[in-house]
Amino acid sequence: MSLKLVKAGMLDSIQDMGRYGYQQVGINPTGAIDKYAAAIANILVGNTYNEAVIEMRFPAAAIFFDEPAIIALSGADFDANINGHPIPINHAVIVNKNSTLQFHSPKNKSHCYLAIKGGMKLSKWLNSYSTNLKAEAGGFAGRRLLKDDVIELNEGSGATKIDESDPPGTGFKILPWKASENFGLDGTEQLMALPGAEWEWLGKNSQEKFLRNPFFISHNSDRMGYRLASEPLQVISKTELVSSAVSFGSIQLLPDGQLIILMADNQTTGGYPRLGNIISAHLPVLAQMKAGDKIQFKFTDHQTAEDFIVKQQQHLTQLEIACKLRLENYIHEKGHD
Repeated sequence: MSLKLVKAGMLDSIQDMGRYGYQQVGINPTGAIDKYAAAIANILVGNTYNEAVIEMRFPAAAIFFDEPAIIALSGADFDANINGHPIPINHAVIVNKNSTLQFHSPKNKSHCYLAIKGGMKLSKWLNSYSTNLKAEAGGFAGRRLLKDDVIELNEGSGATKIDESDPPGTGFKILPWKASENFGLDGTEQLMALPGAEWEWLGKNSQEKFLRNPFFISHNSDRMGYRLASEPLQVISKTELVSSAVSFGSIQLLPDGQLIILMADNQTTGGYPRLGNIISAHLPVLAQMKAGDKIQFKFTDHQTAEDFIVKQQQHLTQLEIACKLRLENYIHEKGHD
């Protein structure tokens, strides 16, 4: 069982929840930029949260399956189709053998995740499947996925006994349950953040601008950081900052007065003032933004930040229990037909 990239995407890579425990030696966690969407894709096909997925930006890859598989897409909607017939995101889908998954146009968001039941046959590097592009390690040969790459799949997809399609002749079947990906994220107009260690370095006027003015994501943004464009901010004095720990979501002030928000491939330490940190529950919202999108910040407290992430985790746990039960029952019933 395998999948083959018959067309490469702009930046497709293998990711999971990240590589932790090595920041002290300068190895950043990396991992899916939208871990919430990656977890949902895995949950829909009965995998653990941390199973490897394929992270895609648009234009995305075209992927050929030589054997039946159960897959799910979550995150961005790239107008996916199998053998020319549209499929939805946030559903488990049975793909028949000799079928091709393609993407036509970006409808919303910026990162799409593909999970395959049973996972892919890959080797972990430092306890993670995630691709570290800078270190050229992890994932698939430590690099982005290219045309003609073949990735072997683990056994146990659960689709080998199912040879049907619905609608007939399409080469796939959409299973009758879906995930609510935007739980706790609907209507998010502001990104909540906690004040950073160097927040007080800003002058009063610049502090007001930070909390009042909109910021726009620059085209010069990537998995390492989203650069923002707005009216420059000024510190009170040009104090030298010793390089200090940073993380996914750290908001740093650059020497030109503009901001950068560190993303999944961020370095482990930085020497720029840390004005704040996006709360964990809003990192998925940030991750799915695109160049030109507007950001506004709103400070909150640790208790609110904890309440948000606890609710998200509870939603994932409930979804995992429900999907696992539905999938097991479906496979059991079809296996005895």
